[in-house]
Amino acid sequence: MQNHNLAVTTEPAEAEALRANLYRLLARLLARPADEALLAMLQGLSGDDSPLGRGIGDLAGEARAISLGAAREEYQELFIGVGRGELVPYGSYYLTGFLNEKPLARLRSDMVPLGIARSEDSRDPEDHAGALMEMMAGLIDGSFGQIQPLAVQKDFFRKHVGSWAGHFFADLETNRSARLYRPVGTIGRQFMAIEESGFDM
Repeated sequence: MQNHNLAVTTEPAEAEALRANLYRLLARLLARPADEALLAMLQGLSGDDSPLGRGIGDLAGEARAISLGAAREEYQELFIGVGRGELVPYGSYYLTGFLNEKPLARLRSDMVPLGIARSEDSRDPEDHAGALMEMMAGLIDGSFGQIQPLAVQKDFFRKHVGSWAGHFFADLETNRSARLYRPVGTIGRQFMAIEESGFDM
């Protein structure tokens, strides 16, 4: 995967598929602990010499080196913990210092006209980083009913993702407990920057 502007390219269909797939990969990694299928998929990834590509290569290497049990324990320590994990992957927390605050209410209001509803089996508030990555993927590939124009994607990203997700991924990238998830932080931080610059064009 080349480190170029993924939002604007001469091959829009391919670029949009890449964007949606990367958002969906981040969503899966953040939403719940790894399973055998996820680790096997990660092991097969390959990157390139771009900063984003190196992150993807590093993630594949870590997936090949870590056991499933260790990967699941790492997820527990980072995001769940006893009481709370080392990181709190929610927009409200990053923007206000508290959970379930105004950013969550604004997100819920903006989800309705886009046809996005909270999954019935989810116990997390909608401003969880994994849920927001899934929402961005759906806006791009139409899995919520229709593909949304770039202007709508940009507005949603600016309001609910770009304002904090880069900071979260940077914290994940530098967390001392992160092994499998360190390159996830790198990938997320790089991708958020690429998206931000793409939407500026």
